Amino acid sequence: MNVKKIIAALLFFFCSIVCQYVFAQTNYSDVKVDELKDAQVRQLMQRAESVGYNDTQLEQMAAAQGMKPEEVAKLRIRVEKIRKSENSDNRGLNPMADNEFSERTYDDGSDSTSNKRTNLNNKAKADLKDAFGNLIPKIFGAELFRNNDIKFEPNMRMATPKSYIIGPDDQLLVDLTGDNEANYKLQVSPEGTIRLQYVGLISVGGLSIEQATSKIRTVMSGTYPSLKSGRTHVSINLGNIRSIKITLLGEVVKPGSYTLSSLSTVFNALNASGGPNENGSFRKIQVIRNNKIVSTIDIYNFLLKGIQTGNIRLQDQDVINIPVYQTRVEMSGEVKRPALYEVLNNESLEDVINFSGGFSNKAYTAKIKVLQNTNKERRITDVNADDFSKYSPLNGDKYLVETILDRFANRVEILGAVFRPGQYELDKGLSLRQLIQKADGLKEDAFLNRGYISRLNADNSLGLISFDVDKILKGTEQDIPLRREDKVTISSIFDLREEYKVDIKGEVRSPGVFDYAEGMTLESLIQMAGGFKEGATPNRIEIARRIKNSDANSISAKTADILNVNISRDLKLQDTTFILQPFDIVSIRSSEGYQIQQQVRVEGEVLYPGIYTITRKDERISDVIKRAGGLTVLSFAEGASLKRPGPDKVEEEGGKDKDGKSIKTGSSSNKNAIDRKEEEMQKIANLKRLQGVGVQQDTAQLMQEVKILGSDLVGIDLVRILKSPSSKYDLLVEDGDVIRVPKQLQTVKVTGEVLRPTNIVYSPNKSMKQYINGAGGFTYNANKKSAYIQYANGSVDAGSKFLFFNNYPRVKPGAEIFVPKQAPREKMGIQALIGLSTAFASLAAILITILR
Repeated sequence: MNVKKIIAALLFFFCSIVCQYVFAQTNYSDVKVDELKDAQVRQLMQRAESVGYNDTQLEQMAAAQGMKPEEVAKLRIRVEKIRKSENSDNRGLNPMADNEFSERTYDDGSDSTSNKRTNLNNKAKADLKDAFGNLIPKIFGAELFRNNDIKFEPNMRMATPKSYIIGPDDQLLVDLTGDNEANYKLQVSPEGTIRLQYVGLISVGGLSIEQATSKIRTVMSGTYPSLKSGRTHVSINLGNIRSIKITLLGEVVKPGSYTLSSLSTVFNALNASGGPNENGSFRKIQVIRNNKIVSTIDIYNFLLKGIQTGNIRLQDQDVINIPVYQTRVEMSGEVKRPALYEVLNNESLEDVINFSGGFSNKAYTAKIKVLQNTNKERRITDVNADDFSKYSPLNGDKYLVETILDRFANRVEILGAVFRPGQYELDKGLSLRQLIQKADGLKEDAFLNRGYISRLNADNSLGLISFDVDKILKGTEQDIPLRREDKVTISSIFDLREEYKVDIKGEVRSPGVFDYAEGMTLESLIQMAGGFKEGATPNRIEIARRIKNSDANSISAKTADILNVNISRDLKLQDTTFILQPFDIVSIRSSEGYQIQQQVRVEGEVLYPGIYTITRKDERISDVIKRAGGLTVLSFAEGASLKRPGPDKVEEEGGKDKDGKSIKTGSSSNKNAIDRKEEEMQKIANLKRLQGVGVQQDTAQLMQEVKILGSDLVGIDLVRILKSPSSKYDLLVEDGDVIRVPKQLQTVKVTGEVLRPTNIVYSPNKSMKQYINGAGGFTYNANKKSAYIQYANGSVDAGSKFLFFNNYPRVKPGAEIFVPKQAPREKMGIQALIGLSTAFASLAAILITILR
């Protein structure tokens, strides 16, 4: 019984530890709200809503799980912002809300607003769709009097028209010139009379300007006799213009009475009223004067020809009547102006086509489909082109002009090795040989053994006809008659084989791959590659040639033929030359014993810093330091380092000359600054890597970081090297090496996960842990086990652990201590919890079974 209790207690203790671990995974102490995306914040909101929490309880939950107060305040602002954006999106999806907004916006009664509302209504009408989703066509001419950019205003500054009819309230200007000089401004009375000084009353009402001028001259002749002799002249003009009342009735947009200028015409009145409405006629607008129709206006004459027939000047009390249209048809499809057109009784389909501007450039003009309305249903009729002028349109007709077929009736095509490939006309009886002749014949590289014709069968499936090109041209094989859409292809010999190339490598100025030419010699290829480099040898040039008939069953079968050739260095023409073959690979070797100068750089505390050329293959670090004059008094030999960037980085720094040799340029100070910057960037990148930043990376990015983190520093012990020259510690120098001897270093740098990264004065009695404490100690998420030291010479040392004790490495002057960040723990998901619970349940069941 006691054993069961002990086991149960152990199980309870173990389960408690696991539960604490699970709840510890949801830790918001390190969460930065500014770094969260909206999707992540929405996920938190959805998680809270799933358990019945509101926004306030969400904040309390975040605070309870370690989120800082300032971050909780930021979270509140983010949640409110997301809520507002969701509400505004919902309002945007509500059409009733949009309609109410538009009504409030445009219902202020101002002229500009009413114009905007009118434009919006017109635009809405233009975009209306029928029950089938098709756009309702516009009525031709409807925008003439509704477009605010088009103004029909009478010219108030023109000379008085001779046909102008004088009426009450008109002002007449009477001018006498000659023997008698006088000016009179006379107002026409309501009775239609004027009173002229020394003459009396003159009745002018209802007279035109021309008639009134003659009458006034006759009446004034008794008072001014010189008018008869011509020594005095009289002229009559209008002063101010009176207003007239015009009434517009019928199918007009805004019917009613309008006050207009007495110089206004019918178009001025139509513009003021908005013109005919949707049911109004544009072809039979009537002007009624004294109960009689004095003019009938056809607006199409103005719209199509610019002729204003019937646009008479209006008089007071005139009535403009717009009747209902009688016949209206729709023109759609491939015409220049698809719209609804009004047709008169004497007009035909040809007139309707002219109204629409004629056919477009893609129109099928052989016939037009007509959709007609009968008393019971609709029907379709085809009207041929010959009957366009005979067909009388009916009300409701819809004419559909279709597009021409996207195909050619007489096209053939020839491609490939002919001088003029392309498309040609299929003449009557055109054959294959005649088509080749039309294309100016075959090119010299034409493949004569075979060509083919791609032909469409009767069911539009693709068929292929092969022919012998040479026999067709010679006439020894029967010629092939061509059909519509035949495509003849004659290949080039170069299209049917792999492209011939040769490759040259090694000690030439421009190595690479070159096009092969028949009869190409080895000397010609070397000349094409820019000639030999200085270190090249013309002896033992190796040519690797393809094997075409190798024994596939032999283990030791040859894979390439190797040929060694000696040629003249100056590439002189000789009697015997080596002829290359396609796909040959030429390798030019370096001369025996030829060596490009190699250099190293010595920096820092030596007597003669600078660049030194390596004089022997076995030259070592101690030899170079000796050539540099040895160390100075202030040198710190323990911190000396060797940087070995390798040949790639040497070439990147100095580039290459025209011979391909590396060039080392620039001052040593600039190079020192660049090198120090690179080392600092490498340290920062290495620190980020140890802190676990950017764990989720793709392969390319990871390879790039590995390349960046690759250190060029070689940890050397210069003190031991100088004590024991030529020992195993005294390394052989290589091209591009940089030996750096610093001054006496007095500080130690502490970086990474410490409270205050800083530089601390070096003391030989301090341990690594004391230096870390001098920087404030470890942070809460520091990885203490992975702390390490990088010494001034580039070598790295890390601590070790023995039992429960941490052994830290010794600290030297100029060292740098790195404390990486603890890698973030991966949160346990629902599946992991279920799996863990299942495991515990199974374990408990097994233990209970054993104990029983």
